[in-house]
Amino acid sequence: MIDSHCHLDHEPLINNLEDILKRSKDVGIEKLLTICTTFKSFENILSLIKKDEIIYGTFGIHPHETNNDIVKKDQIIENINKDHKIIGIGETGLDFYYNNSDKRSQITSFEEHIKASIEMKMPIIVHSRNAEKETYDILKNYNDKNLKILMHCFTGSKFFAEKLIQLNSYFSASGIITFKNSIDLQETFKILPISNLLIETDSPFLAPVPNRGKKNEPSYIRFTAEKLANLKNISKNELISKTTQNFNKLFFG
Repeated sequence: MIDSHCHLDHEPLINNLEDILKRSKDVGIEKLLTICTTFKSFENILSLIKKDEIIYGTFGIHPHETNNDIVKKDQIIENINKDHKIIGIGETGLDFYYNNSDKRSQITSFEEHIKASIEMKMPIIVHSRNAEKETYDILKNYNDKNLKILMHCFTGSKFFAEKLIQLNSYFSASGIITFKNSIDLQETFKILPISNLLIETDSPFLAPVPNRGKKNEPSYIRFTAEKLANLKNISKNELISKTTQNFNKLFFG
């Protein structure tokens, strides 16, 4: 299995890393992608990726941080080039649910990340919340640039998903698909092509059932894998094999 999105630089993961890694390997995780959200978090990620061979990282500025951490394409590329284990750009995108930052700064930041992604031929990890139309319209503008899109912790509508499939997007399922009230999202994942699916924890957030309410960790990804396999009507082993192949194709292909 591969956890395509976690935050190892957050508590309680960062100060319990040895135990977190042991439990991850015990359940069969072969790669952990720890995601950057700020310049400060990137400093930690550069350290974390040296701790163990299964840890990889990204560089990006979360949409909530775009008022504080203003970044340009060339800065993104400079940071990406700091280590060969930095394999993705993000997380970036649009989040209009909270008023953490203004819409214009989020859009500007998102587009700088997209330009870096195109130049580096590297996947972009996209966060989208309460911004389906705006997210799609921006991504569509770059449809002729062979943009590699990963929709992280996808919770969007079926309509949004169908539009994104036309852009050859990948979709990452989180523990949210295990929640009893996520019926619409479960139905959306049923129609998404298995060739476009990944799994993630977004730990330490969004622990899946049966650990909902606890601090999440990468080893809990097995519960998300089981649920997604059930939704796709395939075995858990096949689901793990397919999502692992998809991750490696997207990030290393």
